[in-house]
Amino acid sequence: MDQRLRLMAVHAHPDDESSKGAASMARYVAEGVNVLVVTCTGGERGDVLNPRLKDDPNIAANIHAVRRAEMDAARAILGVDQAWLGFVDSGLPEGDPLPPLPEGCFALQDVATAARPLVKLMREFRPHVVTTYDEDGGYPHPDHIQCHRISVEAFEAAGDPDRYPEVGEPWQPLKLYYNQTFSKARISALHEAMIERGLQSPYEGWIERWGDRPERQITTRVPCADYFEVRDKALLAHATQIDPDGPWFGVPMDVQRAAWPTEDYELARSLVDTTLPEDDLFTGVQETVGV
Repeated sequence: MDQRLRLMAVHAHPDDESSKGAASMARYVAEGVNVLVVTCTGGERGDVLNPRLKDDPNIAANIHAVRRAEMDAARAILGVDQAWLGFVDSGLPEGDPLPPLPEGCFALQDVATAARPLVKLMREFRPHVVTTYDEDGGYPHPDHIQCHRISVEAFEAAGDPDRYPEVGEPWQPLKLYYNQTFSKARISALHEAMIERGLQSPYEGWIERWGDRPERQITTRVPCADYFEVRDKALLAHATQIDPDGPWFGVPMDVQRAAWPTEDYELARSLVDTTLPEDDLFTGVQETVGV
């Protein structure tokens, strides 16, 4: 077994890894951490959001292969390893009332059944730290919520020899984090920084729409501004999902680095001693495992 620190990031779709925690992962890779991205679904039901590609019949006919090729490109840019769980994208239901989810999709799977391949990966890769989404999925996409459920199940089961005994020797990860990319504090800081510089903010109106939705607790801010450009390159590799002229890229890099130079997380479980707030996902881990 590789003696390096190991980080597993569990995501719902290809492209999620590049929009949530990508700069942190790139930083950890550069520092010698072994990083594995786990992608739960193939993203087959994701809309083509790049207007330049929206009406391409070849993309529509081969969306599964296209999304896999995009993931391969993003993985190489970030320098991470990547594994597919093999579930089918549930899509994002719209309407009132919402339509039923498609039969056989990821979000309709039994949690224990859907967690089994993730437990297997945890026991094979043996991560010290796992990142995923909170119980609301970061936003209420059914695949994000299911991703949360199976990640928590796998984190709690992977070290128990009595659970999923058929999928490998037990391994207990030491910390579980939830990505908190879209906090009100971060959006407000970027918006205000743009206004102060006399620039048009892509976040005009976001704060008003936020309403009284409660803020999640940010426990851990990982400095990674030097890797924001790597993050953006990886995100652009998901060409069907990202409009290169869209709001994702509306804040100049120097403004981002000055206004909010971190990626942020909520510590959900810890089996090691740590002191909050943290600036490193591996706080307390290195001291415990001696890596």
